[in-house]
Amino acid sequence: MKHESTIPWNGPAGRAWVATQGLLDRVFQPFEDRLVEAVAARRPRNVLDVGCGAGATTLAVARALGPAGHATGIDISEPMIAAAQARAGNHVSFVRADAQTHTFAPAGFDMVISRFGVMFFDDPVHAFENLRRATADEAELRFAAWRGPEENPFMTTAERAAAPLLPNLPPRQPGQPGQFAFAHPQRIDQILRESGWAHIDIQPLDVHCTFPEPDLVTYFTRLGPVGLALGEVDDLTRQKVIETLRAAFSPYLDGNQVHFLAACWMVSARRLTDSACLFFLSFFLAAIYRAG
Repeated sequence: MKHESTIPWNGPAGRAWVATQGLLDRVFQPFEDRLVEAVAARRPRNVLDVGCGAGATTLAVARALGPAGHATGIDISEPMIAAAQARAGNHVSFVRADAQTHTFAPAGFDMVISRFGVMFFDDPVHAFENLRRATADEAELRFAAWRGPEENPFMTTAERAAAPLLPNLPPRQPGQPGQFAFAHPQRIDQILRESGWAHIDIQPLDVHCTFPEPDLVTYFTRLGPVGLALGEVDDLTRQKVIETLRAAFSPYLDGNQVHFLAACWMVSARRLTDSACLFFLSFFLAAIYRAG
């Protein structure tokens, strides 16, 4: 069974995200604002946005940096990067590549950010090592990631309600690449330490999100596992699923608005010099060895 890292981001999933980019940008605006605030406080010159999607956060960061800075967005999805490039302006560029393996210029960035783009790496330690090599000494890493599904019931409502009608829905695989891969802060901390990052800070972040009720059907029929599965069913099954999901989402409706709480982590870390990284990595591995 495929896990979320193998979802065809260059196929149906990527096209669905592009088609719904306006909705997603509005829903996740609070997270974009937090990251832009962090960039403005840090005042870097070159920022890398990992898993940039259609580029909303990258563009917002470029505006915050002004003419003295530059923002680069990277994403594996060809349709998303094409959409981002169509929106690009001054002091911003986009790269279609896998941040886990892409050959970045060494020490080219002094800040790395991500809005829900770092949970899909097949080998997260290698990925964050690669990102660290792309940064200068004392560069900051800051990203938002989802906490667990039990704290984000809105995010799994569609698949839970649709499961009896769509028996081939892929199950969530704990610990595998995907939306909730970073649910546990201990795992985040270990990954970042093993990949050479230091001064790691992981804080819970609960954000109230909202969008218009008329967009609800678009949300659950285009995105996520249910959105992908609906592309392969007959019209009668599709209509049954839509009716079932409308009822399942009723607890989140208030008038003509959908409301839900996004339970996330806001993570920050710092890149040390190479010599300091070697020292802390050896100390960390020695501690693991003694504990074992």
